[in-house]
Amino acid sequence: MGIVTRVNGPLVEVEDLAGAAMFELILLGPNKLPGEIVTLRGGRATVQAYEYTGGLAPGDRADRGGIPVSALLGPHLLGGVYDGLLRPLTRAGPWLDPAAPALTSTGRTWRFTPLVEQGRKVAAGTAIGRVDDAGSLAYLVLSPAGEVTAIRQAGRYGHDDAVAVVGGTEVRLSRRRPVRSALPYASRLEELVPLTTGQRVVDLLLPVCLGGTAAVPGGFGTGKTVLLQQIAKWCDADVVVYIGCGERGNEMADVVAELAELTDPRTGGRLSERTVVIANTSNMPMMAREAGIYTGATVAEHFRDMGYAAVVIADSTSRWAEARREFASRSAAIPAEEGYPADLASALAAFYERAGRVTTLGGATGSVTIIGAVSPPGGDLTEPVTAQTERFVRTLWALDRDLAYARHYPAISWRESFSRDAGALTAGAPEDAARCARVGRLLAEADRLTALAELVGAGSLPARERVGLLAGRLLREGFLQQSALSPLDAYCRPERTVLIADALLMVLTRCQELVEQGVPVASIEDRDFSPVLRAKEAPEEEIAARRDTVLNELETLR
Repeated sequence: MGIVTRVNGPLVEVEDLAGAAMFELILLGPNKLPGEIVTLRGGRATVQAYEYTGGLAPGDRADRGGIPVSALLGPHLLGGVYDGLLRPLTRAGPWLDPAAPALTSTGRTWRFTPLVEQGRKVAAGTAIGRVDDAGSLAYLVLSPAGEVTAIRQAGRYGHDDAVAVVGGTEVRLSRRRPVRSALPYASRLEELVPLTTGQRVVDLLLPVCLGGTAAVPGGFGTGKTVLLQQIAKWCDADVVVYIGCGERGNEMADVVAELAELTDPRTGGRLSERTVVIANTSNMPMMAREAGIYTGATVAEHFRDMGYAAVVIADSTSRWAEARREFASRSAAIPAEEGYPADLASALAAFYERAGRVTTLGGATGSVTIIGAVSPPGGDLTEPVTAQTERFVRTLWALDRDLAYARHYPAISWRESFSRDAGALTAGAPEDAARCARVGRLLAEADRLTALAELVGAGSLPARERVGLLAGRLLREGFLQQSALSPLDAYCRPERTVLIADALLMVLTRCQELVEQGVPVASIEDRDFSPVLRAKEAPEEEIAARRDTVLNELETLR
């Protein structure tokens, strides 16, 4: 036991904590407020409190937890809504008990089926049992290395029940894991496999791979939350961990409500049954945002170890960085650029480093993909959080304010965005690489010509360059724009993406050929391109017919 000597918001100083360790859980005051040791000097500890410290005073006792800040991982996770310390918010009431445990005893049980027999020797990470009613996925109970000396028969058990004894260690349905250290794995895999998001501009031009990292910077109103919600709904990951980090409560409420209503196209059940929501809204304790980021990564690694592909969506890491800045200012740390702590870059690197596609200890293949939103003040992409994030991610989807205000969704700027894995993902498919390169060239040329046309007028440009302007318009309106409200256009399969892109590129190729043959460019510009522009909202079997309709009309100009 120690004694509280100073309280400054979330910063609490405690004396007489002999034997304490860094990042150890500390319970503060009579209400047992959870906190974490972040600095140790002899017997004095600086504790980062994860709850509101009003009422906590010097002289109050502080008890050592004896363990690091940990998350309780078990079959209760899928379909649940939790705070940053993984305490359930479902049925929690309007006000939370600061001392509430991670999981109260609700009397719920799960159906356990053993997968190994007594006497078998197993390696670490081996699935020794399965829970089939813990969501839309089979929840696997993983074991340490050793001999299975006891295992329960098939039946229903609570989350804290021991279902096996392996190497002298009891294996329970749920287990605690520290959130700041990554869960172990056997090896990283170098082969790149794309993560399909259903967003055409992402899947064709700016892909992200399973186990990759992506950042979505953009100012207020540019559509970050909508884009991330669409990816959470439609990406082909097995498990989605959605972290609301300091965002508005109504946005989180919308996410939870929509996930509960949507049908999962992969399983036919509810999408929420393979989703874990960690909600730390703007009116919740600020420092819990900091823990929520690591808790979400730990939950994703837990499902990765079962052989699943997990996606972590953090909205937004700027609010997490602001919480770190607030605590650093209270602890009198030397500030760096714009008041952020000097270790901001290393903290961001440690978070994104937890992504990866790996071979698990049990020999399965699993992955954790991390996608983080960044909310730069005033849309300034040179501010520290955005600039440092760009250093560590493999993919950047920069959102453009002008595109957003022009109702172009998703408002991803093809000029300022990048994907470092795009070349490797298309290395074995020359047609895909050529398609991606051509679309990129046409968009870049159209941007250059648009700036020129604003100075001299589009009518004064040569015919070939006017076709370049037409190419930019057709690609923006017919391919890059995507309606999140359209049943056919909200999600676009890779095969459908290729059909739409090839249809537009074939039309543009014919336009360029006609200009070279001497056909007046004005007559080409006057043609009706709406059939191919609206192909994105048509069934796949109609796309070729719409393309041919436009090509046939162009043939009349010869």
